[in-house]
Amino acid sequence: MTAKVLLVDDEVDFTDALAARMEARGLEVEAASSGPKALEMIQQRHYDVIVLDLQMPEMDGIETLKRMLAYNKDLQVLMLTGHGSVKQGVEAVKNGAVDFIEKPAEIEELMGKIEEAQQTSIQLLEQNLDKKISDIYKKRGW
Repeated sequence: MTAKVLLVDDEVDFTDALAARMEARGLEVEAASSGPKALEMIQQRHYDVIVLDLQMPEMDGIETLKRMLAYNKDLQVLMLTGHGSVKQGVEAVKNGAVDFIEKPAEIEELMGKIEEAQQTSIQLLEQNLDKKISDIYKKRGW
């Protein structure tokens, strides 16, 4: 199953290059150059994994992460930054990120983390669908 990934980073050249590398490895990738744009996109489409930059103007990665998870607590968000620190990584994970990766990330490391996050996303989606089906059965008395 092809992973659907949303890259969120204000550095458009970096995002374009990373998206091309990920697409060459079989991922379906879309990009947003800001937190507000990413928030708009997650309301229109399901993404298995979101790779979110920590340092962005207008709305930083932590605020974007909080708003994303307020919209959908099951989102699998990997934080990516060139300005990382252990403290920021801990803060990101405490706020719901599944992992924290420093730029420049090795593509194989990033792909591995995306694959792990995609598997979690699939499991959560299946659990939610199973619950919906169970609720329908209960309502219908089957």
